[in-house]
Amino acid sequence: MREGTGEEGAVAVAEPRPLRPADIALPDHYDIEVWADKLTAPISMIFSEAGDMFIADAGITDGNGKVLRHTPQGFVVVAEHFRPPVTGLGYYEGDLYVSQRGRVTVVRPDGSKSDILTGLPSFGDHHNNQVVFGQDGKMYFGQGTVTNSGVVGDDNAWLADHPTLHDYPGMIIQLSGDNFSTPDLLTPMSTAHVLTGAFNPFGVPSSAQEVVKAVRTAGGGILRANPDGSELECIAWGLRNPFRIRFDRHNRLLASNHGSDERGSRPIANAPDELHWIRPGVWYGWPDFAGGLPVTFPRFKPDGKSQPQFLLAQHPMLPQPPLCTFTPHSAIMGFDVNEDPRFAPAGQVFIAEFGSQAPMTTGGKPLPHVGHRVSRVDLPSGQSYAFAINRTGLAATATGGGGLERPIDAVFGPDGSLYVVDFGVMKGMEQLLPGTGVIWRIRVW
Repeated sequence: MREGTGEEGAVAVAEPRPLRPADIALPDHYDIEVWADKLTAPISMIFSEAGDMFIADAGITDGNGKVLRHTPQGFVVVAEHFRPPVTGLGYYEGDLYVSQRGRVTVVRPDGSKSDILTGLPSFGDHHNNQVVFGQDGKMYFGQGTVTNSGVVGDDNAWLADHPTLHDYPGMIIQLSGDNFSTPDLLTPMSTAHVLTGAFNPFGVPSSAQEVVKAVRTAGGGILRANPDGSELECIAWGLRNPFRIRFDRHNRLLASNHGSDERGSRPIANAPDELHWIRPGVWYGWPDFAGGLPVTFPRFKPDGKSQPQFLLAQHPMLPQPPLCTFTPHSAIMGFDVNEDPRFAPAGQVFIAEFGSQAPMTTGGKPLPHVGHRVSRVDLPSGQSYAFAINRTGLAATATGGGGLERPIDAVFGPDGSLYVVDFGVMKGMEQLLPGTGVIWRIRVW
């Protein structure tokens, strides 16, 4: 989720959303149905050990993030008043873990709440994301970066409210000293320009070989802590926005990561989204690599703009390549790993693709055939395939169809079905229409 889908703004009135499962193409022997509709900003789904379904309302339409539990009478609110956007739900030993902007909050079975982590760097472009638990009893989550590609600039709508905010690394780095000229956005009526360096506040230049120390709450990192929030540490770094992470049956930690956009002082074109295997101590390439390749390659040069150059004078290591890459701006989101051979080969990943936020992230270019689907990934080969996609290949609203709009999570339920959380209809890419969220259920027969 980007800052552009923030918590302010008037709530639009949504027209009824047409829902026609037949508009969605699936492989043979699968069917899809509407399992729940008329939801607002559903962004994350989990199941408890008892099989109870919980979903999170991101809270971006009314400024009130919520947790809802499914009952025979429908969804009921079990906790609310979380700061938007709520980005994910976790579950551990009877407690719910809510990832809200800048903090992680535990909701006990009696409804009481306590913040176990605060002060996370989530007031820029990206946020702290869903908590998951490993076999070691630790909680893990991804923390997104403050900026698109390492430099604060005119694409950062939050700058006036947070003028000193900038990226922090998860490893000690040395800067190349490149600086970027931007109009002085913080001085009203000014015609002056200022220089801004990587990993520095707006208007603060960098110097060659400048050393920037690592922090444990690094943006673009995978963070780990005890269930009570103690002993927080950054275990891996170099991911722009690790939106979802999940352990597979081999105890490998997988992460969906968003590639850089073609915007701001350092735009990067054609950066793919990535599925990674996360290993402690590893650097995954941001801000100088995309899809495992240097951003200095010609393919990453935006039309009519400069070729991106390295921000780091030296790289911590050769970054690990992703397990799988996705079309740029697909916006891969939540995913699950199949363990039931009756549904599909065990170990395949099923991942929701939200779809492009063109034109504001793509240099003005429309990308109508990107995302808006659920894909499956064969990990041994690294190949991805469309699994559930509208027959038109477009978002439902693009053609007046009744299929998928903005898939944002994919979770296997206790019944063996794949539940797909559809965020809803967005107006002008800035405003979500309330009551347009859907949960789809896919079954094999």
